[in-house]
Amino acid sequence: MIKYLSQKIAYGLLTLFGVVTVVFILFNGLGNPARMMLDQNASSEQIVQVNHKYGFDKPLYQQYFYYLNDLSPLSIHSTNKTDFTALDKTKFKYLKLFNIFNKTLVLKAPYLRESYHKQGKKVSTILAETLPNTAILAVLAISIAIVLGIFLGILSAVYKDTFFDRFIALISTIGMSTPSFFASILFAWIFGFLWHNYTGLNMTGSLYEVDDFGEGVFIQWRNIVLPAIVLGIRPLAVIIQLMRNSLLETLNQDYIRTAKAKGLSQYQIIKKHALKNALNPVVTAISGWFASLLAGAVFVEYIFGWNGLGKEIVNALSQSDLPVIMGAVLLIATLFIIINILLDFVYAWLDPKVKLD
Repeated sequence: MIKYLSQKIAYGLLTLFGVVTVVFILFNGLGNPARMMLDQNASSEQIVQVNHKYGFDKPLYQQYFYYLNDLSPLSIHSTNKTDFTALDKTKFKYLKLFNIFNKTLVLKAPYLRESYHKQGKKVSTILAETLPNTAILAVLAISIAIVLGIFLGILSAVYKDTFFDRFIALISTIGMSTPSFFASILFAWIFGFLWHNYTGLNMTGSLYEVDDFGEGVFIQWRNIVLPAIVLGIRPLAVIIQLMRNSLLETLNQDYIRTAKAKGLSQYQIIKKHALKNALNPVVTAISGWFASLLAGAVFVEYIFGWNGLGKEIVNALSQSDLPVIMGAVLLIATLFIIINILLDFVYAWLDPKVKLD
């Protein structure tokens, strides 16, 4: 298992290296970073100073290696305080290992640099502030999808080819084909505006809101209801169909016929024999959709005004805040890799025939 985990981690690091390379090349051709950081009326002298301070005047390939150096836990930095690669404890904490000529090898956490538009605020701080909101939203959305999806999928399989089965199939098809941004606008308008007096829900709002009297920040749980439902619609539709089809296939196996011959009820057969084996494709969908929810909450968060990672990405794109965009993409890619590794262990638990070699 240790060998298998080591291989998966190695493949994950290679994947991250590819993501870093592609993202860096794509986003570093969008404009002059110094101009983005300064006011549009900044003088040429100020632009030159910023370019020199942050290394924007270096060739692109050198900037790329400097960025990799910042991301790497083991990194090399100059001992010259005037060099932009010099160690600076205001940027990141580090453990000095040893000196090599005029360079220093240090151990540190990955440094994602600073935002261009938030007064030098660290990208890691921005992500740490917004990711929990997105994670809470994604967990609630996938929880709704799991509970309702598995339950309705089982009922659809049990009542195969009935009106109930066809109705659930129709709802699932509509759910899978409805774009998130359209569903967000529709739900916000109907439940947050037209029926606000009955639902008590708002069209927009985040998890934390400021008190009207300025006495502090409080949690507003009702603001999560509509975005969580909208975000969970598509995975719900997928889980219903996967659960139905997988359970029907499992119920046709020989060992299920043997269980029926022994006189077990349909409830006992599904609970003790069929359900666990039918969950394998559903687990795949759940893991993939959960990672996708973290990345795909952009439109939902923006429309509902939910202060999460998705909304932050939209704001960064509109402002060409490249470090925030790149940091968010790298974070999402890392989460995808971690979830996929955990998924393999869930497979091994569900199916003893699966070996982690």
